[in-house]
Order: sequence, then C-alpha cells, then structure tokens
Amino acid sequence: MTTAPDAAETGVRGILAPVRFARMLQVVLLVLLAVCAARYVIRHEWDATAAMILSGAVVLAVIALMQGLVPRHGAWPAMWTLIVCVLWVALTLTAPSFAWCAVPLAFQVLQILPFWPASAVVAVMTAVVVAAELRLNPELDPTIFAGPIGIAVATVVAYRALDREATARQRLVDELTEAQAELAAAEHRAGGLAERARLSREIHDSVGQNLTSINLLLQAAEQGWDRRPDAAREQVRTAADSARAGLDEVRRVVRDLAPAELDGAAASLAAAVQRAVTDAVPSGLTVDFRVHGEVDRVPLPVASAVIRTVRGALANVAEHARATRAVVSLTAQPDELRLDIRDDGIGFDARPAGRRQAAVQRREQGRGYGLDGIAERIAVVGGHLDIESAPGEGTTLSAVFPLIERTP
Repeated sequence: MTTAPDAAETGVRGILAPVRFARMLQVVLLVLLAVCAARYVIRHEWDATAAMILSGAVVLAVIALMQGLVPRHGAWPAMWTLIVCVLWVALTLTAPSFAWCAVPLAFQVLQILPFWPASAVVAVMTAVVVAAELRLNPELDPTIFAGPIGIAVATVVAYRALDREATARQRLVDELTEAQAELAAAEHRAGGLAERARLSREIHDSVGQNLTSINLLLQAAEQGWDRRPDAAREQVRTAADSARAGLDEVRRVVRDLAPAELDGAAASLAAAVQRAVTDAVPSGLTVDFRVHGEVDRVPLPVASAVIRTVRGALANVAEHARATRAVVSLTAQPDELRLDIRDDGIGFDARPAGRRQAAVQRREQGRGYGLDGIAERIAVVGGHLDIESAPGEGTTLSAVFPLIERTP
C-alpha cells in the first residue's frame, strides 16, 4: 500500500500517518486509564488482584507516556504498539471496564501499522472487547457482538477510504508538481528558442540589410567609376555611412535596443519611418512615403517592428523586385496601425505553394528569411501580414499592427 512520503522516513506508515494527533490520543488513553482504574477501585475491594490491575494500569500509562522517546525508524513503533496492546488485553480480560481504552488504542494502531496488520490487530482487539463484555453479561445479547464489530468495521473501512483518497491526492500533487517542473523547463527552452529566433531576425534585418545596401552601392560605384567618378565616390561614401550605421545597429541589437531610427522619435514614428526609407533606398529606385492620420502613442515594440518591416521590405524590393518605384504608406486608426508597401517590380507567385518553394530556394542558397521573417516579426507583436503579388504585376505588402501593447 502506498504511504505518505514522511511515513517511510519516520516509521509511521499507517492510515492516519499524515495526521499529527498522537499527543491527543495519548492524553485520551491516559484519561481513560485513570477513569477505568478509579471505577475498578470503587467497585471492588482492595486485594492482590486490585493491586495487580492498578500496577498494570500504571505500567501501561508509563509506556504510553514513553511513546515520544521510542525511535520513529524501523520496527520500534510496531514493537511499542505490540507491547501496549498486550498489556491492554491483559487488563481488559481481568477488568472489562478497561475495554473503553480500545478506542484510542485502535487509532494508534491504525496510525502506526500498515493497513492489513492494523486491521488484524483491530480485529483481535474487537474480539477481546466482546469477550470482556460477555464476562460482565453472560446472557446471550446480540448487541454485545454486533456493536463492537460494527464500530470496528466502520472505523477501518472509513479510514481505508480516507487513506486511499489521501494517497490519490498526494499522487495528484506529485504529478502536478512534476508537470509544473516540465512546463517550466519547456517554457525555458521555448524562451531560448524564441530569443534565438528574435536575434536571428534582428541580425538579418540590421546587418544583412545594411550589407545588402553596401553591396549594391559598391557594385554601382564600380560600374560607374570611370564614367561618373563623382557619383561613384558619393556611392562609396554612402556605403561607408551604411557600414557605420550597421555597426551601430549591431551594438544596439546586442544591447537589445530599438532601431537607430527610433532614437528620440518614439512619439514620432512617421519621422522614423521617413529616415528608414531614405537610408534604405538604393540608386535607381524611387520611393514615396505617405502618412494618413495622426501616428502617435505607438508602443515601442510595435514601432520597432514597423521600422524593421520597412527596411526589410525595401531591401527585398531593391534586391529582387527589379522595381523602379515603390510607395510606403502608414495609416493610423484608433486601435491599429497599417503599413502598406507597394512596388512596380516583376512580382512573384504569392500563393502558399510558391512561397514554400521560394523559401526552400533561399535556404539552399544560404540567403535570409525573406518575407517569412517579416511575417514572423509582425506576428511577435500581435500583428499580421498579407501579401498580394503575381508574376509581372508587382507586389503589395499589407501589415497590420495593434496599438495596444501586449503583456507577456
């Protein structure tokens, strides 16, 4: 039978092991011993039998008082129980009034011994009580048998049920504790994976996009170095500025800060997007930026996601779309912020199958996250991204951001 965890450590293994009322049982036993001894002295003459019974009651009381000194490990509790029960049996068979002491003794037996040995001892004690009652009333009376037996059976069955319920509850608590520990470990692992994914997206959006811009600028400068040296030098200077901005951005990502465009502009997202558009536009591409409504009080995570979405989308346009013109629109509504980015490029297959194929090609070529990374970043702040495109028809990205900052 399964027992409470502390039972195995203390030697108290029975049904009532988790219940700490041994001192109360001890007091009840001592009171009943005193009352039964006084009753015997009052109703009987003083003789050798009376002296023997009183001596037995005193010895039983002393042993009961010594319960706290008995080691709580191994067989010592069971030995103490056996000695007390033997003394009680001897007293009860000699003086039936001591049968009342069976009540606290039965509780102690149930508390200390395992279920089946405890049930056997209680059964023996019940037989002793019946025998003692028959000594007082030799006439055949069914209540002499039915009363003690019924009380003993009801007591054992009730405590058996309580013990099973307590065991099941303890098992449930243990399983819940284990599940909580597993959940905490899973959340820790998920948090680590989410942080890795976030840093990966941040590095892709900052270092990757800056390197893409630098690469395009240097390629243009190389091609026009002899024919247009002044323009080529300007492109090289712009590339150097982009390199410095990329270095600053890496430092900010490491410190988990917002994009550089948001420095001092948390309350003016439109100005920050304008700077991001200006910095991200390569030569040969015209980008118009439009604002609709009052864009203010934007949560910092949302503002950061907007900036990175603009930069990532324009980098994709510059690298893949072969577009000549793009339009970035920022529309403020009472509870959400809408960002639309349209280009007149070559477009692509925006259906799920086509996007999956493009994602496989990017992974094979060792390229970045593309539109999937942009969608994931938007989803982190509670928004969503819609993509409309077809070959030869340009591309439109529509991102919707909530203006209520989500609590973790």
